[in-house]
Amino acid sequence: MTATHADLYMPPRLLAPGGTPADLPTHEQRYGPLPYGDPAALLREVTASGLTGRGGAAFPVHRKLAAVTEAARRTGRAPVVVANGAEGEPASRKDRTLLALSPHLVLDGVQVAARAVGAEEAYLAVEEGASYLEAAAAHRADPVAVTVVRLPRRFLSGQASALARFVGGGAALPGYQNPPVREEGVHRAPTLVQNVETLAHLALVARYGAQWFRSAGTAAQPGSALCMVHVPGHGPRVVEAPFGMPLDRLLPLDGMSAVLLGGYHGTWIPAAQAAGLPLDASTMGAGVLAALPASRCGVAETARVLRYLALQSAGQCGPCLNGLPRIAAAFRTLAAPGPQGGARTDVARWAGLVEGRGACHHPDGTVRLVRSAMTTFAAELDAHARGLCTATDRTPVLPVPQEA
Repeated sequence: MTATHADLYMPPRLLAPGGTPADLPTHEQRYGPLPYGDPAALLREVTASGLTGRGGAAFPVHRKLAAVTEAARRTGRAPVVVANGAEGEPASRKDRTLLALSPHLVLDGVQVAARAVGAEEAYLAVEEGASYLEAAAAHRADPVAVTVVRLPRRFLSGQASALARFVGGGAALPGYQNPPVREEGVHRAPTLVQNVETLAHLALVARYGAQWFRSAGTAAQPGSALCMVHVPGHGPRVVEAPFGMPLDRLLPLDGMSAVLLGGYHGTWIPAAQAAGLPLDASTMGAGVLAALPASRCGVAETARVLRYLALQSAGQCGPCLNGLPRIAAAFRTLAAPGPQGGARTDVARWAGLVEGRGACHHPDGTVRLVRSAMTTFAAELDAHARGLCTATDRTPVLPVPQEA
């Protein structure tokens, strides 16, 4: 895997030039000192910047900061900051790449966030690279000490309630978010859970201001984002690009049948449709852009992913315990050319039954992928029902962990 700054798109903001990890002196030489400033002034600057979360939901950062601050004021409990570097999404390594190349930019963001909400306790939660990050944190003289937490390698480890529970000493399992973690998270304190890329952007907003941040992207969606780009025949790579960049400048679409936007909780769209779309925060999800060649079977690719998602569920509620395995099994039937029976009808019915009923959004994200596949690959599904498959290459495109 390579990491690039997408120099054709914009000057690099987040990733260390040359793909070389930046130590603390190099980081400080590049970015300068970190201004903490007044929390109220910082919140106004973040609001003006239009910064949204880069972890999948694209939620306005200033609203999260304000909500945690208000919860702390109301409860009298000091808030906690958790930097989410879990990245359980198998198709993405954008956050791992950021942490490997620019760890101090993320740690800067943790300090800015702690200052903004008045936190005295902060954590950086990751699945890998913990020792390296512990060493990076130890070289700093920060106002708030950052504890690096090693997470179990699971798809749902980075879900906000699972993360808060694990950091607090429990199992990394999601729970019904009532009250939400921003009100009652780690040790039952108001907790700010923010993706590590978001925190890196926050550190830059604190340094350079809202106007600078808005010099990339569009008026409605300012700034840039890290994207994990998958194109068969090329190694997966991480690029930084501004919102509004045409997708066909980020990945080649000639000879492709479809594009997966957002990762395994994302959506399939036809390649012809993707060619006219811009990079959009609302469809970025986990930051994955994967092109599917016309020689591959999108139904089979989706079936592999659905089996993985069913196996990765927490198994705590009906939609995950019963619904997702049934959907995955039915989709495996659809992926094999031959009689389908009532499998298509079953998938559609079960998708409706599990949606909105889970303890977390894992069933909803899975259903999103299912429905997009049923639409985008409708012609292939019809061919399979006739005993045919148009694919000429059975080599998998999307990465699925071996245990799935």
